[in-house]
Amino acid sequence: MRWITPRQSIDFSRRGMVMGILNVTPDSFSDGGRHATPAAALERSREMIGEGAEIIDIGGESTRPGAPEIPADEEIARTVPLIATLRAEWDGLISIDTSKPAVAAAAMAAGADIINDVNGLRREGMAEVCLRYRAAAVVMHMQGTPRTMQHSPHYEDVVAEVRAFFAERLATLTALGISPEALVFDPGIGFGKTVAHNLTLLRNVRDLGVAGRPLLIGVSRKSFIGQILGSQDLAVREWPTVALTASTREAGAMLHRVHQVLPNVQALRMTEAILATAAV
Repeated sequence: MRWITPRQSIDFSRRGMVMGILNVTPDSFSDGGRHATPAAALERSREMIGEGAEIIDIGGESTRPGAPEIPADEEIARTVPLIATLRAEWDGLISIDTSKPAVAAAAMAAGADIINDVNGLRREGMAEVCLRYRAAAVVMHMQGTPRTMQHSPHYEDVVAEVRAFFAERLATLTALGISPEALVFDPGIGFGKTVAHNLTLLRNVRDLGVAGRPLLIGVSRKSFIGQILGSQDLAVREWPTVALTASTREAGAMLHRVHQVLPNVQALRMTEAILATAAV
């Protein structure tokens, strides 16, 4: 199981990775505004790298439920200077969290390696950006859009429908010339799903994969955790996130997108030691 990026080929046969979330937005649901200045964003990047993040995922537009879309030039202004600065000092993997082809192209030109698209590379021109820059990509499932996705989401069989979406995207994107080894798939926990849908997907992680491609799981600080625990306190969601990292890694998910890096890295390494997939 390999993931080919412009910078390196990643072997997931034994060891998973943590992707650190860096929102450079004023309105993210969990940390809006905290890292909106260039200095604060760069410092947070360095902290996450020091804690073991092997990918920094930089987003300039909130995708929380009901979030409005912002212009591409504003999103570029928020993200691209940081990508260029981080690339100048770090040789690790940088991801741009965007659904806009213009933003993805500007980010790749500035030194990004990965396009993380909540819209599954469906917007016109996005696949062409992937091809032009030989980008790695995360293809996420979402029912609806960030503005509408939580308006009564419905599935006949959420696992089968998400897996069918992955299969369609894989077939379509590879037919356009994108290497299957450039693609990772994300079931989009919390994106057009109820609490029951989210739990069903997490219960069936082993059944979501297509063609042996890696899965990314993003549950960090999401509202369904708070709903289950009966708390609106974001801090209450941190340790359940770590538990889900361990659980989904045991079920075969190799990439984990989180806000708090160190405890999730530790959960991965501990789980892998138990599974005897990593050297102790």
